[in-house]
Amino acid sequence: MDTAAWIALFEQAADLGVLQVHLSGGEPTLRTDLSELVASLAGRGVYTNLITAGVGIAEGRIEALADAGLDHIQLSFQGAVAATTEKIGHARGAHEKKLETARRVRAAGLPLTINAPIHRHNMEEVPDFIELALSLGAERLEIANVQYAGWALLNRKALMPERDAVERQVQIVGEAQERLRGIMTIDFVTPDYFAIYPKPCMGGWARDAFMVAPDGTVLPCHAAATIKSLHFERFGDWNLSRIWHESSAFNAFRGTDWMREPCRSCDRQEIDWGGCRCQAMAIAGDAAATDPACIKSPLHERMAALIGEAIETATSDAFIYRRIGKEVETSV
Repeated sequence: MDTAAWIALFEQAADLGVLQVHLSGGEPTLRTDLSELVASLAGRGVYTNLITAGVGIAEGRIEALADAGLDHIQLSFQGAVAATTEKIGHARGAHEKKLETARRVRAAGLPLTINAPIHRHNMEEVPDFIELALSLGAERLEIANVQYAGWALLNRKALMPERDAVERQVQIVGEAQERLRGIMTIDFVTPDYFAIYPKPCMGGWARDAFMVAPDGTVLPCHAAATIKSLHFERFGDWNLSRIWHESSAFNAFRGTDWMREPCRSCDRQEIDWGGCRCQAMAIAGDAAATDPACIKSPLHERMAALIGEAIETATSDAFIYRRIGKEVETSV
């Protein structure tokens, strides 16, 4: 969408009561009008957070965003050391560029969060991620285990960790959270494949958040478009309020009425809200099925077995990288 369309969407979002907008991608800093978009949100009192890879940001750009009213920046690192960042990100010199971006963020006076997507190839670097975030002056570190959807699902054999490594990570992160309490916040996203109960994906389908794709398609979550049976409206065809309240896709899994057993009679139904609909689609082939991450799902054992299958047939270095304009079908 062009600048005017995004500003119109942000105006309607503010009217709906949206409090925060996270500018993500892709890579949002590729937009030349980003400062103008941030200023439009700041003018409505909406908190803005930029989620960036931190590579290729022009000199003075971060300062301009701060002047426009940007509130916060999240910076992603694929590794705590250069070799890992460049191997996973498939970009030579990326690690040093990210470090420089982090320094510029702090120099501009903006709060900084370091994002660390965790998997087999960098799980042993978790202590180093913690030290890296501290050294960069980050207020927050997000240790987020990879969720196996999209390209991560395609690379599951290369990314899946072993259970004992996950257990060590849980202990390390827990100890660091206690040690650094009041110094740096550490958020920890556990891997669904090793869980007993599912996470409430996005806090529950269409409960308090939505995503907008670059073309204006409005989605209940990042991966919702993988559920091919749903139709998603575009901003401009419908206004934002109508999409939020009336869209068949948003209402498909909102609340609890859609749930089948065992979710329907489960005392956790308003804790995890049925878990992840996209994960149910990927593993069960049915977006309305119980999330296989749940121990009550008939497919929970199948999900656990996928861990062993991935490890037994591990492809340690054979990553399938993204290619712009190329789509690859993913299946379990």
